[in-house]
Amino acid sequence: MRSEPPIIAVRYNYLAKRGVIHSEILLPDGAPARWLDRAVLWNEVEAGEKRKDAQLARDSELALPRELSQHEAIQLAQDFVRAQFVARGMVADLNVHWGQSADGEAQPHAHVMLTMRRVVPGHPDGGAFGLKEIAWNERALLRGWRVAWAELVNARLAEAGIDARVDHRSNAARGIDLEPQNKIGPAGARRAARGEDAERAEEHRAIARRNGERLLAEPALALQALTQQQSTFTREDLAKLVHRHSDGAAQFTAIMAAVVASPELLRVGADGYGRPRLSTREMVAIERRMEATALALSQRRTHTVAVERRAMPDGRLGEEQRLAFLHVTEARDLAAVVGFAGSGKSTMLGAAREAWEAQGYTVRGAALSGIAAEGLEGGSGITSRTIASWEHAWAQGFELLGPRDVLVVDEAGMVGSRQMARLLSAVQAAGAKLVLVGDAEQLQAIEAGAAFRAIAERVGAAEITTVQRQHIGWQRDATRELATGCTADALARYQDAGMVQAHTTDAAARAALIAGWQAARRQVGENQIILAHTRDDVRALNEAARALRRAAGELGEDIVLPTELGQRSFAVGDRIYFLRNERGLGGPGGTGATGVKNGTLGTITAIDGAGEGARLSVRLDRDGAAGDGVVFDLAEYAHIDHGYAATIHKAQSVTVERAHVLATPGMDRHLAYVALTRHRQAVALHWSEESFGSAERLAARLGRERAKDTTLDYGESETELCAVYAERRGLNPRAPASEIVVGP
Repeated sequence: MRSEPPIIAVRYNYLAKRGVIHSEILLPDGAPARWLDRAVLWNEVEAGEKRKDAQLARDSELALPRELSQHEAIQLAQDFVRAQFVARGMVADLNVHWGQSADGEAQPHAHVMLTMRRVVPGHPDGGAFGLKEIAWNERALLRGWRVAWAELVNARLAEAGIDARVDHRSNAARGIDLEPQNKIGPAGARRAARGEDAERAEEHRAIARRNGERLLAEPALALQALTQQQSTFTREDLAKLVHRHSDGAAQFTAIMAAVVASPELLRVGADGYGRPRLSTREMVAIERRMEATALALSQRRTHTVAVERRAMPDGRLGEEQRLAFLHVTEARDLAAVVGFAGSGKSTMLGAAREAWEAQGYTVRGAALSGIAAEGLEGGSGITSRTIASWEHAWAQGFELLGPRDVLVVDEAGMVGSRQMARLLSAVQAAGAKLVLVGDAEQLQAIEAGAAFRAIAERVGAAEITTVQRQHIGWQRDATRELATGCTADALARYQDAGMVQAHTTDAAARAALIAGWQAARRQVGENQIILAHTRDDVRALNEAARALRRAAGELGEDIVLPTELGQRSFAVGDRIYFLRNERGLGGPGGTGATGVKNGTLGTITAIDGAGEGARLSVRLDRDGAAGDGVVFDLAEYAHIDHGYAATIHKAQSVTVERAHVLATPGMDRHLAYVALTRHRQAVALHWSEESFGSAERLAARLGRERAKDTTLDYGESETELCAVYAERRGLNPRAPASEIVVGP
């Protein structure tokens, strides 16, 4: 009979691990203080598992920005771990490392060991672990963590005044045709430096080497990656991208030389700091084609409206609205309207729709987001949908534009150059008319280019600067100041009125905001909104608002439901946000086709069942009669979240009686403009000395300019650009522009 092998006790000691600058245990509510001892914590974790193959912990690694100081990086890691892990009931063992690469460059990162079981308070020993939380392994939760990490990092970089950003999306989602790299880690890097087997390090270098080979073969790939979200870039931006996707100095140098020599690369001018701005032949061609098409459409006059239909006898429009109405109903096939937030653009468009339809034209509406399309339809009566939906239909040969069509694009300032160029081309080819309505000073385009601003500057635009949304004169003045970059002046007005409230800490600012929201509910009910910049802050404010409502007895029994963002507790009476467009979502009893947009708000009236089999009944805010709304199964539609607070980006098309805004350092003047102009009656802006230090720094942060540019903004003339093309193609650099093909 074979005897069992002896049990050998092995003791590990990591106290001398190099590069560790911070180490701590973070405990959720109800956890015993003894777990602050690392040995006690992990011994109890192991003792609680019976299976030999049990997973004891989850290990997460966070890449910290090297641009931050060590103190700032530690605080960043702590804040993320507390909000995303500890708040859910996990115990977190956080260790921050400040390693270095072989070339001496800092490689700061954090390792987080997380328990797999929720803490059960009230145990005789002071606390214990309960069942494993399966929901903590859901992919949707992981995706949410990635988004939240990117938002928090970018907010802290902005707070520190650092012009760098991270992107949580995959290369494919970002339009980068390069292989994604893995993470080496400091241990792997040290093994590689000692000449030992280091599989992850070699794999990382192999991917970088393969990407470098691709870039050497196709230098334009680097330029395509850089111009996904910006029309122009600097040489430093290019060097950073090539460094990430190359292996060693020799390959880096070779790729840089190949990219710089690429006929696709162009110098378009210099920015306000004197730095050369670079772009690509493709980007220049897109934006020049966009410009040329816009000018051609503005000169084409095929959509006449009879004089009597442009008379507007009912007098419902103000003077600026009337002039804008006359502008868009001219025969020209392209018209632009720049309107301040809350200036009555939708009312003007409603009058224009009536005139166009009376003339026999079909009016269609479009916007970048579903909730903006819904707002356009609700405010003007123009049947509307997202631009992506229109483009998809056109690609399939459905609902094509024709000569008797007028396409109205709302919130046009958020449309990038590529998409704008496609819209202009589609309208031109169809013989239709395009009306662009927006405000270039509000939220900037996600994709590359400030297309709306560039077009409005070149073809001219009607302006509506008389603010209608705010009821009080000085608030309308503040909106005009926000629209024209005078953010400090607008803040001073609200400060004098007691609507800007300072607090010592971030926690105090959030608590005061929620208290103000609760007090305002007695006057305006749910016709108000809480706004914050990051999703982390939105989630914290949502939870705080729910806690107040539960304490007041306004919510039914909590039911935990699996959503696309992870597990969420919902109850009858809860406010709910819909996060994805779904035109086919039906009414009560499964009849009708009410549909929802990304950003639609409602109130839960019933929850039947639990888990993925739950069915929710929701009364939508846009519906008037009690009982109207949608009914849906969670298995078919799980894109929901609590609807008390929202990000500022989601609220650009929203109008409410009151708004409650949490100011954080990642905000700029474009975000401040949107956040402080959603209200009719009043807005409350809460900020903390912990985040800003002083009122002067608050005004400076919220007044920062971050407008996007286009290649059309810089000083190189068309002749100079064409000379560059000619020299690189072996042509006569003195040839006239008409002989040189700029675009494909």
